Amino acid sequence: MIYPKFLSPGDTIGVSAPSDGAGKNPESFRESLEYLKASGWNIQETASLWSSSCPSADPETRGREFSSLFENPGVHAVMAARGGDFLYDCLPYVNFETMRSNPKWLLGASDPTSLLFTYTAGYDVATMYGRNAGSFDSTHLSEEKENAIQILKGNLITQNSSIMHASKASFMEDYAGADTVTEWKSPKASIHVTGRCIGGCLEVLKDVIGTKYDHVHDFLKKYESDGFLWYFDDFSLSAEGFYLTLLQFRNAGWFEHCKAILIGRVLFPSSTTGLSYDAAFRKAIPDIPYVYEMDIGHTYPSFLMINGAVADFNYENGKGSISFELK
Repeated sequence: MIYPKFLSPGDTIGVSAPSDGAGKNPESFRESLEYLKASGWNIQETASLWSSSCPSADPETRGREFSSLFENPGVHAVMAARGGDFLYDCLPYVNFETMRSNPKWLLGASDPTSLLFTYTAGYDVATMYGRNAGSFDSTHLSEEKENAIQILKGNLITQNSSIMHASKASFMEDYAGADTVTEWKSPKASIHVTGRCIGGCLEVLKDVIGTKYDHVHDFLKKYESDGFLWYFDDFSLSAEGFYLTLLQFRNAGWFEHCKAILIGRVLFPSSTTGLSYDAAFRKAIPDIPYVYEMDIGHTYPSFLMINGAVADFNYENGKGSISFELK
């Protein structure tokens, strides 16, 4: 596994919009960029960053602008601006070979999953899931922002389950900050495992299966001796959709050598048949240890997950922690 260089004071973060642009909420986005600058880094913007359209530009423009940040030796890490719905269509225009030849930390969350996942599983370069460039404004909890900053600097801190979390996302009208007591859930009282970490947004990952961006079998074969910890961030799949998607992963062979599955909070939960998410997990993965309602995904706080790194995961009676080792 290739681990890019961590950031030093004065380094430059390249920010691109391979999915949505930053133009719909420019003030909060500027606040996020100022937070990154105050942490000691410069910002390099691509041309379509401040677009207010969804997505920010046509697929070729988005793919080429994103790739240009890896071609630029003055850029030391790359962040996706925001999530969205259409990043997948720019993948044919992304130069993954250039990205492998010029490895840099790539950060994103939600729709940018397909970029991160392909870069790690297909090109053996570690990536960081959980923060877009617009995820450093004042609506996000200071601890989770500072955790991300510390990890970007190379301080691989242990991330612990929160005491309270937000039940809504910051873009929702009734967002009230950390308003709900956090309790991770599992059929098991305790889980203590290590394994190579891989995952992302569930809705995005399911569309990768069987395509040329699905490098999972080679990835699993290469790191078989480590075993794997899969993590999933579900934006709005129903319980039924989640159940069927887990079966799809299983039938595609993605869960071979899986030691545990880590599942975040569902932002927009629903069910069309009365199936609960708990029942969906019990039916789909009865033979794999799993924890759900974790600090992963679209509600805050959320962990920064390092795809490709070896994760040490601990769960005990509703609480837990995760740390990463670069090996």
